[in-house]
Amino acid sequence: MSALPPAGAPAGVRRAAWAALAVSFVHVVFGAIVRISGSGMGCGENWPKCYGYWFPPLNRPDLIIEISHRYLAATLFVAIAALFATTWRSRRTLGVAGPGGPLRAAGLAVALWFAPALFGAVTVFLGNAPWATVVHKLLAASLLAVLAAAVMRAGGLGSATAAARTGSARAVRGATMAAAMALVAVLLGGLTAKIPDAAIACRGFPLCGAGSLVGGAQHVQLTHRIVAYLLAFHILGLNVGFARRREAGPVLAAVRVAMGVVVLQIALGAAMVLLHFPAVLRSAHQATGIVLWLTTFTTAYLARYAAGASAPAFATERPRPDLATPTAELPVALEGGR
Repeated sequence: MSALPPAGAPAGVRRAAWAALAVSFVHVVFGAIVRISGSGMGCGENWPKCYGYWFPPLNRPDLIIEISHRYLAATLFVAIAALFATTWRSRRTLGVAGPGGPLRAAGLAVALWFAPALFGAVTVFLGNAPWATVVHKLLAASLLAVLAAAVMRAGGLGSATAAARTGSARAVRGATMAAAMALVAVLLGGLTAKIPDAAIACRGFPLCGAGSLVGGAQHVQLTHRIVAYLLAFHILGLNVGFARRREAGPVLAAVRVAMGVVVLQIALGAAMVLLHFPAVLRSAHQATGIVLWLTTFTTAYLARYAAGASAPAFATERPRPDLATPTAELPVALEGGR
């Protein structure tokens, strides 16, 4: 089948989706900085205000980091609301509403914004318990994925090209497994930042090394590393398999980006350990983990488009026969009908 141009998804919808995705990414990364710096209780047990103020005195580093994270959450709501308003105004445009359209993703993003925001209050009231922090990060990662889906449903990230190609169910399965493993690795990374001594439990690389701590903290750290190593080998296998089977261009490009990100992630992890866990490298390691989750999710979503398991709304419209018939064939058709 010939490539179908995006019939809907106005440029304004794509821009709004990209803006919301960018703010969401910054918000999730900043949440990792909150955990790594130990600033989760920077505003005490007060929520949503900070010690009774919407704009508290910025007199402590932990308070500044925590209140900035909350301000980013408010900015994210504005961006998501703008996305929903933009898609709602364009709902009658082909490719915006209905199955596969960005309107449904925008609506889900609005609902998902409240989930991590309210659970953020739970984490504060529970004194930043590790399990509550992990659930909070899971909800934030889910919101990030929904916004990435909104971008692809609006025709971004190569979805238009992928939907017009023939992909394989094998690619869908492999990419979905990579996304699941990346999400588990990210959540385990968040857990190591919260459990006491887990971040520094293994002082060698690639294994724990001599002089490392023992106990539950070490088990969490080792599990995180094992999942990361398995993910790296899995993504390497996807790169080889996708290239051999000549999967759709956007799918192959996405998995190649994922390969680069996972190599960078492991390199940052090694540098972090060998340089004795500086906060800057720990934050960069967490941020790269979020990029890896986003990249693997995008790969899986594009693979579904290419395989026909799902399709963006703009790919459901077929060309009209009078427009699909080449002009050069019209005389022949007319002559045959005489």
